[in-house]
Amino acid sequence: MGESVKKAVNLRIDRDLIEQAKAMRINLSQVLESSLGEILRRRRQEIWMAGNRDAIDAYNQRVEKRGVFSRGLRRF
Repeated sequence: MGESVKKAVNLRIDRDLIEQAKAMRINLSQVLESSLGEILRRRRQEIWMAGNRDAIDAYNQRVEKRGVFSRGLRRF
């Protein structure tokens, strides 16, 4: 992946938290990017799961009823 373009933003964050983070030399931009990336990944997963719930349920019911296609091929 190439380097992303950064955008300056204004945030309101509890003063005590900011002071503690600075004292511990925590990079707030890095923490926000990492945390926001994880939240977005989980949200996309939730949206995908919700959009595909019927197909997933139908597949699981089929497997429960008929088994998996490789049932006779597996050696483990």
